[in-house]
Amino acid sequence: MNGKMKAIMKGDRGPGAELAEVEIPTVGDLDVLIKVKATSICGTDVHIYNWDEWSKSRVHPPYVFGHEFAGEVVEVGEKVTKVKVGDYVSAETHIVCHQCPQCLTGQFHICENTKIIGVDTQGCFAEYVALPEENMWKNPEDMPIEIASIQEPMGNAVHTVLNGDVAGKTVAIIGCGPIGLMAVGVAKAAGASLVLAFDVNPYRLELAGKMGANITIHSINEDPVKRAKDLTDGHGVDVVCEMSGHPVAMDQGFKMVTNGGRVSILSLPVQPVHIDITNDVVFKGIQVQGITGRKMFETWQQVSRLLQSKQVDVTPILTHHLPLEDFDKGFELMNNGQCGKVVLHP
Repeated sequence: MNGKMKAIMKGDRGPGAELAEVEIPTVGDLDVLIKVKATSICGTDVHIYNWDEWSKSRVHPPYVFGHEFAGEVVEVGEKVTKVKVGDYVSAETHIVCHQCPQCLTGQFHICENTKIIGVDTQGCFAEYVALPEENMWKNPEDMPIEIASIQEPMGNAVHTVLNGDVAGKTVAIIGCGPIGLMAVGVAKAAGASLVLAFDVNPYRLELAGKMGANITIHSINEDPVKRAKDLTDGHGVDVVCEMSGHPVAMDQGFKMVTNGGRVSILSLPVQPVHIDITNDVVFKGIQVQGITGRKMFETWQQVSRLLQSKQVDVTPILTHHLPLEDFDKGFELMNNGQCGKVVLHP
């Protein structure tokens, strides 16, 4: 397909982005071209838009960013066999090498040569995006387009929460951004006996309640560690899911976890974090997990089934829908924390 398309460009090495007209991408033999129907803003996109230290070291403008979407296949490469024109798809955003020790042992989600769509390659904040066939995920035909567009970040939440047992356990979700909010719903669906949601944003704490949190805790108005221990007979919570990336909040997470508990960290701190390894890790005998991406494609199956069965209802966090041209407003909402998930429609 030839011609021009609208796209949100990270034009230079500095804050902000711009709406531009660029060439519609071409497809290779094993690629597909997708007409984007909905694309949502992720915390990673906010890092890139704001141009923080992580972005400065990772991305190389000018390029189209964005990586969460749903759309329709409109063109396929000559060797494509798994999808066809007209298929309703989303995409796994990690492009893996298939050659490193991790890939060769089936651990594709931690491929040492991973390229991320919209970070290391051209992204989906555009009318069209071209991606490898193997990254396609076929959506159920009756799944609403805005819900289909947030399966990738929901996969992060599922991977974080379910990378260990949570049934009958007490779970703390620290940081109620969109993925943290999804994690609340996942923990409840997985049978957690008590889900505590921590944040400093009243708007997002209210959304956490709508997603099923048993108790929401404002981490400035209350002492998070004391509150967590008071609610667990002094023992601390069984599972901590760290979604905030704030150094103080991360330290509090390690202090509130019970002996033998689990701390799963999805967040990306942009500055060093002080953790008392001796008292809060070693002597507690806890398990600490770094979480990246989604298990390919086990996590995608879990996400799709949780949504299809309605065991997790994400509609409370789909708070804003904007045309692609209004992306600046979407990033402003994200930066101010006055939104759940912002979905852009090209």
